[in-house]
Amino acid sequence: MEQNQSGNPEQSGHPEQTGQPGPAVPPQDPGSASGRPPAVHCYRHQDRETGIRCTRCERPICPECMIAASVGFQCPECVRGGSGTGHAPSANQPRTLAGGRVASDPKLVTKVLLGVNVAVFLAVLAAGDQLLDRLLLFGRAVMEPFGPLEGVAEGQWYRLLTAAFLHQEFVHIAMNMLGLWFLGPPLEAALGRLRFVGLYLVSALGGSALAFLLSSPNQASLGASGAIFGLFGATAVLMRRLRYDMRPVLILLAINLVFTFTWGNISWQAHIGGLVTGAVLAFALVHAPREKRNLVQYAAFGGMLVVVLAVVVVRTLQLAP
Repeated sequence: MEQNQSGNPEQSGHPEQTGQPGPAVPPQDPGSASGRPPAVHCYRHQDRETGIRCTRCERPICPECMIAASVGFQCPECVRGGSGTGHAPSANQPRTLAGGRVASDPKLVTKVLLGVNVAVFLAVLAAGDQLLDRLLLFGRAVMEPFGPLEGVAEGQWYRLLTAAFLHQEFVHIAMNMLGLWFLGPPLEAALGRLRFVGLYLVSALGGSALAFLLSSPNQASLGASGAIFGLFGATAVLMRRLRYDMRPVLILLAINLVFTFTWGNISWQAHIGGLVTGAVLAFALVHAPREKRNLVQYAAFGGMLVVVLAVVVVRTLQLAP
């Protein structure tokens, strides 16, 4: 999220790669002289290291290939061939790591979110400040050209979300959409569509809420940065859960945080709020006990929305005349 309508230098680099089905046991890297165990790669995507195996045939599988079973995860071949656990048919329904439905297009929600952001950007270009003024996140007594007594503090809470879809400069939207395109598909495949869109939107709200709480009440803010940083946090949690090498995402996150705190006109509050929100939600999504998965996940989303509500109420009372 940027301030004063200035560009946001966010970049991300966690692209989803696709591969062709390979042999049941893919080639493995030789162990090092220090005794480090050899790397294991997904049997369908041999460029992806993994620590998870199918509980049925013991093939190594990556997040895109994981299908939740009554115990552990199974590969697509075992589920498709009906070699499930022997439970009711519903037990063999393809499920993601977080318990969501496996979709035929694991990038659909990412594409829709990208399209909405671009559509709003084009609408702002066409309508100008009139539309921008109605959707921005800012407090009371805002200086011109936005006009006084407008914003979340006056009860226009929808701005917490609409501001996260606003961009005013080409570089700003390009960087945010690049981050969405790289980070979104792997998360969408691992979490499922509904959980992924929930993660994105609540991360956006978390970023907006912290910006509203800590920013100057006359400082306009806009951009999808809070949501994108939420995807960063969720990606780190997911990679930790799968025992992947976390160095690439941590390096990218560190670079973005350096930009956040060193470049001018950037709302660090929105970035940190989104990052923390996304990490907390992702932890609940991928670590929830199987027998209480839905309860834990619903509680995590509900609890985060309560926190956002409390922050907005507190800040509104602070700004009250």
